[in-house]
Amino acid sequence: MKRKFDPAVPELMDRPQPLTRELERDLANIRSLNRWFGSYRQVRHFLVRWLQPNDKARILDVSTGSGDIPRLIVDFARGGNVSVQIDAIDQQAATIEIARRLSNDYPEIEFFCANLFAWKPSEPYDIVLCSLTLHHFSEDDAVRVLQKCREFTREHVLVADLRRSLWLTFGVYLVTTTIYHEAMTKTDARLSAARAFSFAEVRELARRAGWKNFGHRKFPVGRQVIWL
Repeated sequence: MKRKFDPAVPELMDRPQPLTRELERDLANIRSLNRWFGSYRQVRHFLVRWLQPNDKARILDVSTGSGDIPRLIVDFARGGNVSVQIDAIDQQAATIEIARRLSNDYPEIEFFCANLFAWKPSEPYDIVLCSLTLHHFSEDDAVRVLQKCREFTREHVLVADLRRSLWLTFGVYLVTTTIYHEAMTKTDARLSAARAFSFAEVRELARRAGWKNFGHRKFPVGRQVIWL
């Protein structure tokens, strides 16, 4: 099945908007989807390998949403005697406001309303994470995302996203009909399934971005991860 992407039709959560109950509910649904459909499991898989006791790590989380991935990392680090400092960026001011409110007990995280392409860190990061973001971009801009992630790190990059398939489309339609049926979540999840890159397409994007000796594997459910 062919990828369907129209830059003139952004996902609802990508459109400038005030802080509303609808946005809060949508971000809560995304946290639930991340918990039950693989995103947290993917991140933990690499944290165990990349962060050892007594390590210190400076981390960037791209398109952080409500900050659940950074909070997951901090919880992991606290339990493993690892010191982390996390910069979490998202271009939506209302989303960042929600993330800050949910992260009051996480001083290790600093949130910024910022666009990845304009972000200028003071020094390279040890780890750059980018989760469920790549499908929001055209092919050319997705290549730029991968280039920026590589540019910002001295060591590791982890980019996780959906993996386009008929099974993913069917699953998304099922869960947005039976469980996550709020309008914003339903609309954006179905758009995401159509806009996701295939496994082969992500590999080609990485090659175009100049990535070499990278890892790439499939994860359940309908997910894929590419890393340096």
